[in-house]
Amino acid sequence: MTLDAIRSDFTLLDDWEDRYRYVIELGRGLPPLPEVLRTETNKVRGCASQVWLASSVHRPAPAGSPVLRFVGDSDAHIVRGLIAILFAIYDGRTPDEILRADAQAIFAELDLKEHLTPQRSNGFFSMVERIRSDARALATA
Repeated sequence: MTLDAIRSDFTLLDDWEDRYRYVIELGRGLPPLPEVLRTETNKVRGCASQVWLASSVHRPAPAGSPVLRFVGDSDAHIVRGLIAILFAIYDGRTPDEILRADAQAIFAELDLKEHLTPQRSNGFFSMVERIRSDARALATA
């Protein structure tokens, strides 16, 4: 799912109950997270739910810039959907693209801040910071 597709789908859904269901459906589309990646290292701190995010570096071509790929999971359906939105923003991007992307602006654009609990919003931004941290580490490697 692309960010543009998510934006487009959100504009078609007027009711927030429908948007919640849509976010949950996005989460159902995530591939299963292998048990081996459910580690303390991959656990995201600052989330009310249990959340795991793992990144890997891929080099698309011999001369191409490395990109980060992400996998993740949560024990909460809505959080799985938020992970799917984050992956639409960040997955397959270079560290510079990740660090330039403004997830807070996208979060506001989708009107998520107004319709999620403060704990969910804080968890979302903890996930963003984790992804940005991985990008910074790759950028300085």
